[in-house]
Amino acid sequence: MIKVAVIGPESTGKTTLTKELAKQYNTVWVPEYARDYLSQLDRPYVQSDLLEIAKGQIESQKKMRKQARELLFCDTDLHVIKVWSEHKYGVCDPWILNQLQLQYYDLYIITDFDIPYEEDPLREHPEMRSYFFDIYRNLMKDNDKAFIIAQGDLNARIEQAKKAIGALL
Repeated sequence: MIKVAVIGPESTGKTTLTKELAKQYNTVWVPEYARDYLSQLDRPYVQSDLLEIAKGQIESQKKMRKQARELLFCDTDLHVIKVWSEHKYGVCDPWILNQLQLQYYDLYIITDFDIPYEEDPLREHPEMRSYFFDIYRNLMKDNDKAFIIAQGDLNARIEQAKKAIGALL
């Protein structure tokens, strides 16, 4: 099974791209667990919520992996939770850091911030998309992860992703 994680700054088309790639390859995709978790929270989130989100993301991936065909597309991974935790709280839970060492994706797709920002009550830092993009790109480089940067409109991003996925297949 080839696992592909789509990561990147807020409002950069991660979910749209992930859904479309799953459709193109006739397989399933793993939604971002944080979205449902935070939508049901009746208070502002705290650092311990990030651990619950990380655990939920992993469980969601395990569940969807059973339904996947040759490919599994994931709308985010634990790198995103690590980045947010370190940005907001200055540290990341050791359990999350340990899981990052254990998880493996064949390819990361980092979505560029070259598309218009869309307002969403769960988004926190629209003005920092460039900053977070650099963090994700550097994380992939520093950890020797296979990645591409998806840029342009949805069709261009799909073609860029398909080329990289085709090389894996």
